[in-house]
Amino acid sequence: MRKFKSKISLKLSPQKADWFFIVLVLSLTIFGLLMVANASVVEAYRDFGDKLYYFKLQLQWAGIGLLGFVLASFFNYRRLRPLAVPLLIIALISLGLVLIPSVGTKVLGAKRWLGIGTFRFQPAELAKLAFVLYLAAFMSQKKSLWPFLALLAILIGLIILEPDLGTAVVIAATGLVVYFASGAPIIWLSGVTVVGFLIGLGLIFSSPYRKERVLTFLDPTRDPLGASYHIRQVLLALGSGGLLGLGLGQSRQKYEYLPAAATDSIFAIIAEELGFVGALVVIVAFLFLIWRGFKIAKEAPDKFGALLATGIISWIGFQTLVNLSAIVALVPLTGVPLPFISYGGSSLVLILTASGILVNISKQRKIEK
Repeated sequence: MRKFKSKISLKLSPQKADWFFIVLVLSLTIFGLLMVANASVVEAYRDFGDKLYYFKLQLQWAGIGLLGFVLASFFNYRRLRPLAVPLLIIALISLGLVLIPSVGTKVLGAKRWLGIGTFRFQPAELAKLAFVLYLAAFMSQKKSLWPFLALLAILIGLIILEPDLGTAVVIAATGLVVYFASGAPIIWLSGVTVVGFLIGLGLIFSSPYRKERVLTFLDPTRDPLGASYHIRQVLLALGSGGLLGLGLGQSRQKYEYLPAAATDSIFAIIAEELGFVGALVVIVAFLFLIWRGFKIAKEAPDKFGALLATGIISWIGFQTLVNLSAIVALVPLTGVPLPFISYGGSSLVLILTASGILVNISKQRKIEK
């Protein structure tokens, strides 16, 4: 009997881009702009006398992000490898500058931004992309536990000092997935995960405000006008939406009842206005996006591309998971934005640019014949 062997050919062709992934990215971005315009009207009018103030800013950031998306989708991802170390150094320096009182911008008790005039940039968002790119370049050549742990500890330590535990969790989880995907022994991954969990518990109970959030999560009724106010308003928004919602633009919680209505809590506004059905559609869209991202990683033509795609889609996936889990009270509230949808320029620009890198990897995927 004649045997047929599968041959793998590599092709670089713009026609081979993952258009399903592209449509999902653009759809979520456009939907996010609509929801930011809707959720921020009260706060924008109160602070600036312009109901569309935050929407206009987000539209500008979306334009920059989409430009980055297009450029990254046409830029051969292999050329990003030499940029891994310089970009990581810039990210680490930026995270250090945030902690300097005269340099970092403090908002609501947290130092997470670098500001020049009215312009503000969040270095932690750059750190996510830089970390993923560096890990992909490093792990595609060799697997070494201690350098990985050292870098992870430095990065997370700087972010914890801001403080921003939610972002630290996203970065740690993303790093572990990339490390595991590189072929590292599962026993190492298990050990690092356990140690990380214990360190996380220590960080939670060593900080009064983190401890308060955990206690509020365990008992949302303990301080209804104080620590538990935010989560109670979130749950009220989710419950009042019902099956089909109150209607687009009809949210009551955005009238200064729900904190961070256009940023971290925007999914609560979505559920209130569009109901369970609308919220489910958004969740399904994210699930499809994550599935396509891992499919791109699986079909990447080389190990660097596979690890880079895995890191990017894991970052997006974990950030989505942390945000949605906090909104539905599965984990304590964190300051992690919902990708593509929450108000915030740094997050939107870098996630769109990272998505463009995924598109470029999809153009060069392995095709079996």
